[in-house]
Amino acid sequence: MRSLVLTLTVAALSFSAKAQKSKTPPAAEQVVKEACTAATKNHKKVFVLFHASWCGWCHKMDTAMNDVSVKKAFTDNYEIRHITVLENGPKKVLENPGGAELLAKYHGDQQGIPFWVILNADGSFIADSRVADASGKLQNVGCPAQKEEVDYFVGLLEKTSKMKRGELEAVRTRFAKIAPQAAH
Repeated sequence: MRSLVLTLTVAALSFSAKAQKSKTPPAAEQVVKEACTAATKNHKKVFVLFHASWCGWCHKMDTAMNDVSVKKAFTDNYEIRHITVLENGPKKVLENPGGAELLAKYHGDQQGIPFWVILNADGSFIADSRVADASGKLQNVGCPAQKEEVDYFVGLLEKTSKMKRGELEAVRTRFAKIAPQAAH
């Protein structure tokens, strides 16, 4: 009886350890590599969104991009991937290994989140969420909400995708809805 209990306990602990390991998110570089492979196959660009579970603006960005009015335009043109960074405490395990380093590689580590980049299917950089302010300093627009931010975002989408005028205007309209919400 003792050996059965011991065997079951060891098996349960082993299963638990495997389950913990399987919950580890994939490495950030692997996420991008997989997205690039899919983008090559599907003739798309890659849209990488750096985010965290606690980030309200990250949730607004996801909600807007997944809105029925624009989701198809995004998914038809981009392989969209999320890299989790900047988590705290027990949620630190949600981070993609190497995510902070990848964020730094794209100069987003001092910019705040959400921070996003658009890549060619070969992984080469096209654009990011930084726009030059009046002094020429690059500032992260994060989740575009103000008119100037939305204009910048839509302009990049126009340059990096095959979205048609109506799709771009739908994106503009959807993201413009965020600004009044942000005031509350």
